[in-house]
Amino acid sequence: MKRQQISSGTPWESIAGYSRAIRVGNLVFVAGTTAADTTGQIQHPNDPYGQVVYILRKIESALQAVHAQLSDVVRTRVYVANMDDWEQIAKGHHEFFHDIRPVNTMVEVSRLANSEMLVEIEVDAVVEDE
Repeated sequence: MKRQQISSGTPWESIAGYSRAIRVGNLVFVAGTTAADTTGQIQHPNDPYGQVVYILRKIESALQAVHAQLSDVVRTRVYVANMDDWEQIAKGHHEFFHDIRPVNTMVEVSRLANSEMLVEIEVDAVVEDE
């Protein structure tokens, strides 16, 4: 089965040995994604909603790179540094997935890779046979 790997160019991918997204057959997996740009600069510090929107746009780009789209997403996992931010995070998630309604898990973690990172999201998608 063909395996397609996508990199977003962040420095951590080569350091840690992972891909932004992988498609195998009709399954797509997008790695935990934060609001870091390709230089490692965190976008929207102190703004959980802004980080979610930035992250989901990055995820959408990764999906498109493997010929998938947000409507193919069946699961999201949202890791948050502070569960008190859940409403702002849910608002951003809702804007992208209100009609798609994938299964979702949101959990608070003790910390993310950088103290300015407030949210990390990963998704799984299933693409219809082409």
